[in-house]
Amino acid sequence: MTIKRKFDKLPPYCQFEKNLNLIKNKWTVYILRDMILGKKYFSDFKEDKPELSNKILTQRLKELEENNIIEKNIKDNETSYHLTEKGHRLQNILYELAIFNLEEEYHGEELEKIKKEFEQLKYGENQK
Repeated sequence: MTIKRKFDKLPPYCQFEKNLNLIKNKWTVYILRDMILGKKYFSDFKEDKPELSNKILTQRLKELEENNIIEKNIKDNETSYHLTEKGHRLQNILYELAIFNLEEEYHGEELEKIKKEFEQLKYGENQK
């Protein structure tokens, strides 16, 4: 059975589609990117995105939490957000997608340098 045939047999709204819909929401990938880069507080996510409203950020964080991509921790009246195991698996997918896109824009030594920097991020060498 080919992969195409397997996808043809998926129910109309399956987990695959649900996950794609989750990450395609505006701001979600940016929030995940920020978490991968070490940001964990509400104010951190808004830092360089003034057009991101508190309401939308709250909604996106809640969606990610409800889908077990992130977890919310409250300690000493301070709320932080962290990737779950599922979130770390998604990090690997986002990494591959980023490389896929970079290959359209960069080539040769420049591409290899960027890939090396991404590898360091992927394995946490530059985490805050």
